[in-house]
Amino acid sequence: MNGGVRDGGPRSFLQQQQTQIGTVQQLLAGGVAGAFSKTCTAPLARLTILLQVQGMHTDVAALSKASIWHEASRIVNEEGFRAFWKGNMVTIAHRLPYSSVNFYAYERYKSMLQSILGEDSKGSASAGLCVHFVGGGMAGITAASATYPLDLVRTRLAAQRNTAYYRGIWHTFHTICREEGFLGLYKGLGATLLGVGPSIAISFSVYESLTSFWQSLRPNDATMMASLACGSLSGIASSTATFPLDLVRRRMQLEGAGGRARIYNCGLLGTFRHIIRTEGFCGFYRGILPEYYKVVPTVGIVFMTYETLKKHLSEVSTQD
Repeated sequence: MNGGVRDGGPRSFLQQQQTQIGTVQQLLAGGVAGAFSKTCTAPLARLTILLQVQGMHTDVAALSKASIWHEASRIVNEEGFRAFWKGNMVTIAHRLPYSSVNFYAYERYKSMLQSILGEDSKGSASAGLCVHFVGGGMAGITAASATYPLDLVRTRLAAQRNTAYYRGIWHTFHTICREEGFLGLYKGLGATLLGVGPSIAISFSVYESLTSFWQSLRPNDATMMASLACGSLSGIASSTATFPLDLVRRRMQLEGAGGRARIYNCGLLGTFRHIIRTEGFCGFYRGILPEYYKVVPTVGIVFMTYETLKKHLSEVSTQD
């Protein structure tokens, strides 16, 4: 078994087209898929970030009044409807290389792990799941490390409210380097790497397993529908498991932003302790609802777009 599918039977969608598309096409498909999905769900992504970081500079009484609709109404009334896409340009600038590296690295790591395990592993379900899990985790760490400064800049821009301390991508880069030093661009990298490995690993392994199972039961279903459903479920699973780390990452990224005083001066573990002490365990899941609303279309669209682009690019390559 490989990913829950018998050898010679229907394979997972990523495996089906892996050898039919070149490196450039893989990078293009992954990058466009990520950028498109992020643009579609940018309003929910910004709401998630704003709710995640409310505990940094807001008292506990005010936090009890926080809600998705309250924050959404505030954005519309105070910043205008277009503010839902604040920071979206840097999101695209980050997501294009991130998704490209992520999908490409996943295919490469998966091939490498399969070659290490040998031919005997192709009939093993556990070996197949291990390949997807480890390969996805390694791909996520690789992509996150390569594009991290852009992710931090995106968070700083999206977290701004009425006062614009940072005026665009390059101004944010320059201001961070001037006020916090070059290493300021890597604040929260530890929490990111701790979270992104398991997140991508869970996402890919659940996606591969679900698509394989779906194909074994309903081989005639449209690839697009299966990709959308299985991608959405994989996103919910990975987000639920790693959301506390994502919240800590956001807060560490905003540590000292905009000239504000530092709150967490005690590293990753100290930040966890500070949140538990001041906000309780539920503080780690602040903003989880818009994240759930976002992750279903985001992950579903990115997998669906990736598979569709791979299919079309494969057809174009075959015609050439």
